[in-house]
Amino acid sequence: MELQAYMQRVGRQARDASRAIARADSRVKNDALRAIASAIRRESTALLAANRDDLAAAHAAGLEPVMLERLTLSERSVAVMADGVEQIAALPDPVGEISDLKFRPSGIQVGKMRVPLGVIGIIYEARPNVTADAAALCLKSGNAAILRGGSEAIRSNRVIAALVHEGLALAGLPADVVQVIDTTDRAAVGQLITMREYVDVIVPRGGKGLIARLLAESRVPMIQHLDGNCHVYVDDDADFDKAMAIVENSKTQRYGTCNTAESLLVARAAAARLLPPIAAMLTAKGVEIRGCEETRALVAEALAATDEDYAAEFLAPIISVKVVAGIDEAIDHINRFGSHHTETIVSENYSKALRFLREVDSSSVMINASTRFADGFEYGLGAEIGISTDKIHARGPVGLEGLTSQKWIVLGSGQVRR
Repeated sequence: MELQAYMQRVGRQARDASRAIARADSRVKNDALRAIASAIRRESTALLAANRDDLAAAHAAGLEPVMLERLTLSERSVAVMADGVEQIAALPDPVGEISDLKFRPSGIQVGKMRVPLGVIGIIYEARPNVTADAAALCLKSGNAAILRGGSEAIRSNRVIAALVHEGLALAGLPADVVQVIDTTDRAAVGQLITMREYVDVIVPRGGKGLIARLLAESRVPMIQHLDGNCHVYVDDDADFDKAMAIVENSKTQRYGTCNTAESLLVARAAAARLLPPIAAMLTAKGVEIRGCEETRALVAEALAATDEDYAAEFLAPIISVKVVAGIDEAIDHINRFGSHHTETIVSENYSKALRFLREVDSSSVMINASTRFADGFEYGLGAEIGISTDKIHARGPVGLEGLTSQKWIVLGSGQVRR
């Protein structure tokens, strides 16, 4: 009952604060964001100290390596965090934007206005940078935020929350515009995802287990993706150097991110030429290869792949590989086994590249670029609240526009309907 009362209070405060932030003008919101960025830079030493305490507790608790990687902050990542907040301040404010105004025969004008969603609950694991990113994106888009970070990052998140509140206060905005749930009790998540009277949308950022649980239990609409099984397709018209660089970066730059490539498809006509050197590069970097019979005939160290491997998000130095007849089989394979997250084609053939863009059913589809670019920062959104693989409302990296909706507006001069 004590936890329920706490969460209800947080919800009420967020609803009240959402009305204040929805009417705040761009200058005030940008002042708050710049103050937050300045505070993060000023207190980077304290933030890194709190993060070291989180890491020490996480190591003692036996946290998995991929989670430790997500939890870790550095001087560079704190600087990037502050830069991201400032970039959001520099972006156009979507709130109040009017579009598609048209005169009707009656004389009225009909159009649409972009408005905040209201109160957004964000549930995430490990990553302290999400606290700053989510707070900044919600603030700029005129929404109140309830942030529930993982227990492993509680110390880091408390420091960031204090800096966010400092920036809000300096701009004259209520502290309750951004609230960080200050308990590690997992039951808080169950409360948050059922508070329809206070929360308008939930954004989960975490592992497959967390998101599967929320899909089953949430009574609040969600913007989410379940997993990230991203593909690189190396076409028979691929440039060798581009293929090597894109596969290497897509798979090996980081293993624990949702935009890391987990599957490699190679056109049969180019497999003998391209697959052995690509596989040698991956093996040299410690990546385990699980492939089809044709792959294993060309790559001696490859293990046999199963359908489960082709559908897997490994989040580890493992990749599934399949030799395909060409672009048709590649597209069919991706649409069957993929998670609708991010896919890329390496090809110098313009027609096939455009077919790939049109026919692959994913939220981000690329030509001759690493899957690792599927990220709000890289897309020019300043940061992202998460990635959506849904097809309704928002798809792909969700930035400011994805945190708003549109309402119809009518401008008249005394017209009445006859």
